[in-house]
Parts: sequence; structure tokens; C-alpha cells
Amino acid sequence: DPGSSVESRWMRSARFSYLHMKYLFFSWLAVLVGSWIVYVEYSSYTELCRGHDCKISICDKYRKGVIDGSACSSLCEKDTLYLGKCFTAKANSQAKVGDQANLANLATQVLSIADANKDGHISLPEARSTWALLQLNEFLLALVLQDREHTPKLLGFCGDLYVMEKVPHSPLFGISLPWIIEVWIPTGLRRRMDQLFTPSWPHKAKISIGLLELVEDVFHGTFGSFLMCDVRATSFGYNDRHDLKVMDAQYIVPEAIFQEDIRQQRCDVDEDCLYGADCLTSCDLTKHRCTPEVTRPNLAKACEALKDYILRGAPSDVREELEKQLYACIALKGSTEHMEIEHSLILNNLKTLLWKKISHTKDS
Repeated sequence: DPGSSVESRWMRSARFSYLHMKYLFFSWLAVLVGSWIVYVEYSSYTELCRGHDCKISICDKYRKGVIDGSACSSLCEKDTLYLGKCFTAKANSQAKVGDQANLANLATQVLSIADANKDGHISLPEARSTWALLQLNEFLLALVLQDREHTPKLLGFCGDLYVMEKVPHSPLFGISLPWIIEVWIPTGLRRRMDQLFTPSWPHKAKISIGLLELVEDVFHGTFGSFLMCDVRATSFGYNDRHDLKVMDAQYIVPEAIFQEDIRQQRCDVDEDCLYGADCLTSCDLTKHRCTPEVTRPNLAKACEALKDYILRGAPSDVREELEKQLYACIALKGSTEHMEIEHSLILNNLKTLLWKKISHTKDS
């Protein structure tokens, strides 16, 4: 029967297509899992980032009396501190304190840290080590925000190596994948994966409050204003109590120094005036130089990073107001008149809205 023959061929074709797709899916899954295992083994191998060489160099200088610090004994004599990874300081990461900073208080704080053995005197090796550390933007920020809960605690240093409290959960949401796997994952699937690997909504609310408080602290704080030039999930993490912690402070920079440097930068279009991932100013075409004022404040970028994160799974009685406040926040501009008042109002509204929803729970 011709009809039966066609139907039989169609069914065989459909069965083949299904098996073919199934085979492709499991092949892709095997490659994904295999690549992940290789990456984990690769990245955990200390010598790939020359941790052993770093330790030898640092300890050699320590034993010769060139450098000193509170972590030197643990690293070089007791062997209770080891380097899992060796992060190299880059020359273009250097930063200085802004002109508005409270230099007297900062100097006192620096001198306290510099006196590693707490003998009331700062030796030449201690001074050399501290000066090297102050050239690192991450260390400077950790020092400035030591009394704030969203900055990992500074545990010690040896030369220009410093030891920070471990942040157990990072990035802020989603999972960190090696680039070789990342390029094969479609954007839509990646976004869904990120949303799956997140804590419960009350915990997300607490973490979000932490990011808003960080924005508040670096905006006209005790030691001047800082700009957050990389507000992405990978720059932040959180601890077991769901307190937000800064993971990468390389692009949190003093505003005064940023403005001083960016106005010297030549440009033809606004895109030439970008620093980090998202600190953008405009191009003055009459002078072909970048203007000093950023187009978007820290808060607007933080709200954009939080929008999908905090709205997903939000309770129905708070979702509409939360969405309204977030979009008002994202719309903030850096150069508008009365921006500071509007900035403070939206910041307080968002914090209050989130706190009210979780204050009666154990998550607060």
C-alpha cells in the first residue's frame, strides 16, 4: 500500500531525527561536563599562576629584611598560609586618594596597618610594604571601608601581598563558567541559568540592600567620593549570612582622580570616554577631550544589575512598587540638577521597601 509505505518512511525519518537530536544533546552535555572538569583541574593547579614563585620571591625579600608585614611569619616561617592563586598587580590599577578625602584620618589608619608587629614604630621594611600596597586600588578601598560589613576584612600583608577574608559565594548570582564553555551557551539559556542559581527571595533582598549600602558608602563618604566602574555580578559575592561582599574593587576608583585623568583623554565620540565596564562621560567635540562628569551615577548602574535578580520571585504585594522604584533608579542621570536629593530619595525608598518585607523574618 503506497500510503502505508509513505507513513512508514515518515515514522522512520521522525525516529531518526529524534535519535539524532538526542545524540547531539548528550554529546554537547558530555563536552560541557568534560570541559568543566578539565577547567576545575586546570585552574586549581597552583603552578599555572606561579604561586610557588611568588612565595619564594616574597619570602626571600622578607628574610633579607627588605619587606615585612603581619602575614610574613605565617607565609614564610610557619607555613600556615599558602597561595592557592597568584594575582599579579597591574601598573594601570594604581590609584591615589581623591582631593576631598579626610587625609588626617586616612593617614592614621594607614600608620596603624603599617605597624605590623604593633611595637609602636614603623620599620623601613614595614614602610616599603605599606607603600607598595597603597598603589593597589583594591587595597586602598579595603582600607577605606574596613569598618563596613560589605568589605572583606583585611587579615594581614607581606610586602605587596595582602590577605583578605574569604568570600564563600561568588559571583553575586549565577555560576562562573570558563570562557571555552561560555561561548557555546546561548544568551537566553545563560540568563535562565543565572536566575536558577540564586538564593531565596528574602536572601536576595538582604544581598540587594548590601549593594545599595555600598553605593551609599562610596558616595561622598568619609574619604571622598568613589565611582563604581564595573557593576556586574562577577564583582560581588556574599557570605553565609547573605551579607554582600566586594570581590573585585579594581574599578572602584576615587572620583577626583578619575575626573583628572579622563579630561586629558582625547576623543571623537562618546564611546572614547569609557573607563572600566560602565563609567562613561561625553566627548566635547570642540576640544576633542572627554568631559569629567559621568553620564550615569553608581546607583543607576547598581539598580540595573539588581533589576532581574530581585524582581524574579518577588512577593506579589511588593513587586509593582519595587519595579517602579527600580526603573526610576535606572533612569537617574549623573549631571542633572538636584541629582543628589533624588539619588538619596530613591536609595532610601528601595532600602525601606526591601527591609519592611524581610524585617520580620530570620533572614534579616
